[in-house]
Amino acid sequence: MALPKDMYQCQIPNCGYVYDPDKGEPKTDTPPGTAFKDLPDDWSCPFCQASKKSFRPLAGPGSVLVDGI
Repeated sequence: MALPKDMYQCQIPNCGYVYDPDKGEPKTDTPPGTAFKDLPDDWSCPFCQASKKSFRPLAGPGSVLVDGI
């Protein structure tokens, strides 16, 4: 399982989808092992269609835990 610093969570209310690079994302044809930073700029949340800019890491700088969101 990926480390929390490598997992990103959608910050859109009522979504909260977490991208796990170890799993990839079948709904967007993203293969396992694809880091969040390597996703295409036009990639979007498979549940709410939010852009990559709506995601924050689960741990580390700029993370959900550090900023208390």
